[in-house]
Amino acid sequence: MTYGLIVLTALGLCFAGMAALSLAIDRHHRQVYGDDAPARKRLLLRTGAVLLLALAIVPCVVLWGAGAGFVAWIGMLTIGALLAAVLLPYWPRRVAPLAAAAGALSIAGLASLALT
Repeated sequence: MTYGLIVLTALGLCFAGMAALSLAIDRHHRQVYGDDAPARKRLLLRTGAVLLLALAIVPCVVLWGAGAGFVAWIGMLTIGALLAAVLLPYWPRRVAPLAAAAGALSIAGLASLALT
């Protein structure tokens, strides 16, 4: 797997995780879906977000090693949060499909990284 694809995998996981975390907040959920999130859905979104954000450290550590990988992961978290924060006010209905696609493609990239 090339350098750029590994970075995109980490960015996709961070964006999907931050978008899920944002949609767990009632205000953003109402902005996207028109109503508040039920408690079960909110818990599912938060759990999924934590898993995606935890998985995002793997490509960073594989690419840069433990020390620099952790620092790069923090930077990827920042970029993922910025993407979600910019998309939510301007295209709120597109955030969920984009995050789902980014998450699915990034998990596939992570699986291919594990196979190599």
